[in-house]
Amino acid sequence: MIEKILLVQTLKRLPRMGWLIKGVQEPESIADHSFGVAFITLVLADVLEKRGKRIDVEKALKMAIVHDLAEAIITDIPLSAQEFVDKDKAEALVFKKVFPEFYELYREYQECSSPEAQLVRIADKLDMILQAYQYELSGNKNLDEFWEAIEEIKRLELSKYLEDILNSVGRLKA
Repeated sequence: MIEKILLVQTLKRLPRMGWLIKGVQEPESIADHSFGVAFITLVLADVLEKRGKRIDVEKALKMAIVHDLAEAIITDIPLSAQEFVDKDKAEALVFKKVFPEFYELYREYQECSSPEAQLVRIADKLDMILQAYQYELSGNKNLDEFWEAIEEIKRLELSKYLEDILNSVGRLKA
C-alpha cells in the first residue's frame, strides 16, 4: 500500500506536458490538475442535483481522483504524441497491473458510460480550459486548441444540464 501511495505522489512533481509544449513556464502538475477536476466535479455535482439529475457524488469524486493515476508511470502523454503512442492501452495496462482496485472506475471513465463518468469528463475538460484561460491572462499565447474541448463537452448527454455554465466558460475566450 505504501509503495502505491509513494508512486502516486510522483504526480505532484510531473508537469502537464501539453502546457510545456506550448511554452508555459512552470506549468501545473498532474496532481494540481487532478485536484481541480475533483473540485469541479464536487461543484457541478451539486448543480446537477439541484437541477434534478441524480449523481453518486462519492463515486464521481473517486473517479475524479483516480482518473490520471496511470500517469504516475507513463507520464502525461500530450495529444501530439498520441498519434504514435496508444495512451489508452498503456493506461489500461497500468490500471490492470498496478491499480486493479480502480480499474473499473477507470474503464467507466474512459467509456463515459455513466452520468458520473460524464461528469468527471466534463470536469476534466473544464479544468483544462480554465487553466488555459489563466495561462492566457498571464501572457501565454497559442493555447486555442485547449478551448476546442468545449465542443467535446457539449456532445455529452449530461452537458444539457450545464448549458448555462458551459456558455459562460465559452464567453471567457471571446
